[in-house]
Amino acid sequence: MSLNSQVLDRPISEDLPYVEANLTYLIPMTERLVNYTYEPPSGIPRTNGTYQSHKLPIYNARSISDNILLDREGFGFTGHTTSVRNFYDEDEIRQVYYPEAEQLLKQVTGATEVVIFDHTLRNAELMKQDINNGIKEPVKRVHNDFTAKSGYTRARRELAARGIDNIDSLLQQRFAIINVWRGIGDTIQESPLAVCDAQSIAPTDLVASDLVYRDRVGETYAITYNQQHKWYYFPQMQRNEALFIKCFDSAEDGRARFAAHTAFEDPTSPPNASPRESIELRTFVFYPA
Repeated sequence: MSLNSQVLDRPISEDLPYVEANLTYLIPMTERLVNYTYEPPSGIPRTNGTYQSHKLPIYNARSISDNILLDREGFGFTGHTTSVRNFYDEDEIRQVYYPEAEQLLKQVTGATEVVIFDHTLRNAELMKQDINNGIKEPVKRVHNDFTAKSGYTRARRELAARGIDNIDSLLQQRFAIINVWRGIGDTIQESPLAVCDAQSIAPTDLVASDLVYRDRVGETYAITYNQQHKWYYFPQMQRNEALFIKCFDSAEDGRARFAAHTAFEDPTSPPNASPRESIELRTFVFYPA
């Protein structure tokens, strides 16, 4: 089934099994939120935001995965076997995994064109070795990777870098930024990913913030707490499963545009669980005109 096909009934979260876990939200603030991706100059904090944890139910969405839609809840899930042998091999990611993911996204979204522009590997243990491997740890704050503004600015920058000429006309048609998220090691038990039903997020919950890199400033959404938020996860994710997260949609017609997400501490995970190993691809998905 297409992850965008229409079904009439909404998932009934109250009937699902769940875990209770602490999710970390931004406390509302008056000044502009700034986060650095690196150790900033002396005297400047990594972030000027303050955060608070809220204990919330996170529902097991495995039994309703066929009834969850990218265009409604803002996320989706499917089984998908990859031919990649070693996800720590950069060449294999680009030569094998990128084409696989392009085809998969076309199938599940009906897109005419898919452009993969970025990927991130996460493994807290390898990150601590600090050997400039570019590997990061799971993010344990509720966030969304792009904003209503930065979806366009990032698209323009990435498409220009590829020498594409008709950028203006491309960005006038509907496009989305979708993350393809997958475990790449053992069954995920430590720091699984929770995703928030986009329909439960109010516009006022989204706080645009500067994400400062050494060479540029991006913009992401931090999220403030709202008791209406509905959280889901897919426990024990395997290497042959993929999770899709919609981080931006240019359509403003009631479809899901921003699906907040965060890693969390699963209270049912064994204390000696291996560190989560995952990869996320960031992609532009262009829909038929």
